[in-house]
Amino acid sequence: MRLLPKLLLAFLVIIGSGAVVVAGTAWLLAPVAFGEHLGVMARHLGPDPRLAEDLFAGFRRAVNLSVLVAVGASVLVALAVAVFVARRIVEPVEAMGAAAQRIAAGRYGERVPVASQDELGELAKQFNRMAEALQRLERLRKDLVADVAHELRTPLAGLSGYLEGLLDGVLEASPEVLGRMQREVHRLQRLVEDLQELSRVEAGQVKVQPVPTILREVVEGVVARLRPQGEEKGIQLAVEVPPDLPAVLADPDRVAQVLANLLGNALQYTPPGGRVDVRAWRVGREVVVAVQDTGIGIPREHLPFVFERFYRVDRSRSRRAGGAGIGLTIARSLVELHGGKIWADSPGPGRGSTFTFTLPVADGPAGTGG
Repeated sequence: MRLLPKLLLAFLVIIGSGAVVVAGTAWLLAPVAFGEHLGVMARHLGPDPRLAEDLFAGFRRAVNLSVLVAVGASVLVALAVAVFVARRIVEPVEAMGAAAQRIAAGRYGERVPVASQDELGELAKQFNRMAEALQRLERLRKDLVADVAHELRTPLAGLSGYLEGLLDGVLEASPEVLGRMQREVHRLQRLVEDLQELSRVEAGQVKVQPVPTILREVVEGVVARLRPQGEEKGIQLAVEVPPDLPAVLADPDRVAQVLANLLGNALQYTPPGGRVDVRAWRVGREVVVAVQDTGIGIPREHLPFVFERFYRVDRSRSRRAGGAGIGLTIARSLVELHGGKIWADSPGPGRGSTFTFTLPVADGPAGTGG
């Protein structure tokens, strides 16, 4: 049975039960009460058994008629109210069912009206939130396919051009040309590795192994690896991590990966002669790590989206620099796996930016990170 007949049947059972109780109560109690009053009347009217019988018979007919009329009227009214209430309950459910079928068919813009503030209204609100989330995921999926195709097309087009030039004899197989081709191959390898890492992180296949870790050692190790890249551009790299900073409960390799992504991003977008600072300090039961640069900055309207996949503030410039727009997404996922938070801030274009994340303080003795 569908929901509407079930509701109506339930209401009818309730109405019928109420009618039986009312009629049974009237038929059982009314004669007793009338008998008491009849005894009082008999003392005033005299001992005439036929008068008493006539009065009692008339009373029973009046009671039966009144009960039948009252029960019939109440059943009709209750049935009308039951139909109205049942439809008010069933119609939103049917609307959500029809909308769910359209969403399953790919029409993610479907929404249902919120007609009340009760549980059905709350269900409609949650249904609309679910539809919005599905629509956003579908949009992200399409954007992901388009972005991956674009990222693959750029190095492949370069390789194709070099190969055609070599085959046509326009280019010679010089070390310079082969080096350019190798750089394009490396771009493809980095993109594939980043995509594989991102898919593993988002699928929950990456596990962190938190241990008490000395954050200063992790920071200095990452800075030492990237310092040549900064010196090549004339960028000053500075570390401000106090020696008495408490150990953090974190996976040192994953924290190093987060720092490498943030520092590499800062070096990439900081012009020659700039500065990149890595600072850390304690706030309550957390350690806060900030990577601050004097680079190109981020417009305020872009800040909420910088951790999205393939998102770029300056798309053309970023593509030339070789970034795929995945590193920050991976960094966010790794920080969240540690139970921390990560965010970005910038005063505006040309005024640098700061990427900050948190890690929990370790309670036990610290190990050595690296």
